Amino acid sequence: MTALPVSAVRDYLTGLQARIVGALEEAEGGPFRADEWVRPEGGGGLSRLLEGGKLFERAGVLFSHVQGSRLPPSASAHRPELAGRPWEAMGVSMVLHPRNPYVPTTHMNVRMFVAAARPGHEESNVFWFGGGIDLTPYYPFEEDARHFHTVCRDALAPHGADYYPQYKRWCDEYFFLKHRNETRGIGGIFFDDLNAPGFDASFALTRSVGDAFLDSYLPIVEKRRGIAYAERERDFQAYRRGRYVEFNLVFDRGTSFGLQSGGRTESILLSMPPLAQWRYDWQPQAGTPEAELAAYLKPRDWV
Repeated sequence: MTALPVSAVRDYLTGLQARIVGALEEAEGGPFRADEWVRPEGGGGLSRLLEGGKLFERAGVLFSHVQGSRLPPSASAHRPELAGRPWEAMGVSMVLHPRNPYVPTTHMNVRMFVAAARPGHEESNVFWFGGGIDLTPYYPFEEDARHFHTVCRDALAPHGADYYPQYKRWCDEYFFLKHRNETRGIGGIFFDDLNAPGFDASFALTRSVGDAFLDSYLPIVEKRRGIAYAERERDFQAYRRGRYVEFNLVFDRGTSFGLQSGGRTESILLSMPPLAQWRYDWQPQAGTPEAELAAYLKPRDWV
């Protein structure tokens, strides 16, 4: 049985969290709170978060490294042959909910999962990597969408020409709200179950995704953060944030895994926006800026 270099992944992830938080603190002009926690079932993590900021109404950049004795149903549903194995998972996950409605919400996650070999069984450690970045604007700008997707494409290009179209399509399909017949935002890239190229190549691709985040998002923040807004824009932002909540609670596998595995509820639900609204059968008036968003909530080629 070959041991996996788990410590190298952990070192990268903790460093990534520190780099991202440092850049976001500079953009915010204030510090993030640090909340270190221990999971009774095994492992723990460090949550870096901000609430009530001038730029970010809520922001969370979370590192976790947790272990368990048996894979939870959300992790073994597509891998029944791994049911019953001990496991460990580590990753950095983040969601940023800006205050200004012209600045988009964003999500990024990079992670590794290991299903360990059991003593007395003829089996090997099984690993896989996953992650992605996606963007959820309220008032979309086409140049922002093209910039975001260009950075995502270029991050994957050194690993093979097929990765961006494949992971872009996977993102469009994953972040699709079936009951609303719309995407959550303008997509990005998403991948899971990555192990076929081998550990080193899979880890390298995952690092490329994590390292691309700041370049993909911060230029958009700086371009849009100064746009004036009023109650109308904030009201629409809260309405659209309701869709974000619906996806996370109904479809998101990460949320399901965290809750099923006895994860830390405060950290898992930090991805939720601080304010959201729902209205019965509401539609924006045709020709308004709010109505323009509908044209972006469907898969399309950006680059």
